[in-house]
Amino acid sequence: MSRMPLTPRSAEQRRKVAHVPRLVVLTDRSQLPLGRGLVETIIECHRAGLEAVVVREHDLEPYARHALLTALAELPGLWVISSRIADPAAHGVHLAAHQPPPRPLAGLARRWGRSCHDRADVERASEEGASWVTLSPYGASASKPGHGPPLPVTAWADHPLPVLALGGTTPANAAQARAAGVHGVAVMGNVMRAARPGDVVARILEAL
Repeated sequence: MSRMPLTPRSAEQRRKVAHVPRLVVLTDRSQLPLGRGLVETIIECHRAGLEAVVVREHDLEPYARHALLTALAELPGLWVISSRIADPAAHGVHLAAHQPPPRPLAGLARRWGRSCHDRADVERASEEGASWVTLSPYGASASKPGHGPPLPVTAWADHPLPVLALGGTTPANAAQARAAGVHGVAVMGNVMRAARPGDVVARILEAL
């Protein structure tokens, strides 16, 4: 059994934690098995209990990416986050480490996160109003081989907002990540490459 996360230090932090799922899946359709579609994959994950997805697919034409976000946002209860590019079809935006806070757009500025790579990044995101962050790398990532050494165990606990461990997260180490102090985990390749992505999601949720 993993330990509970540290108690937030304010009512605002408690509100942020309450609105961030324990598991977030990041998309990358280039990693899907041959013949499998991205919407089909996320539907299967949603049926297995997935509550949040970060849609990347930055190479898509704007109209096609907007249509993808719109289709996923129709799944009941699924929190759809647009990576890097604010979109009115999404429920929020997840920024790259170098991006400034988003300007208000259809309420999107109320719910945004950022990719972080050290404690200083997390502190800055919190000060600028982020609702969550991903922190990476947690472990060795097949999606980004050679992407820096894993962060030390001391990097994961006692943050001012919900932190999702990213990079090499699997059903086998999700509970370990929670025990280290994170709010939850973010997963890309281990779901995108899976023949049965819903099973992977179900196993991670069970571990969390």
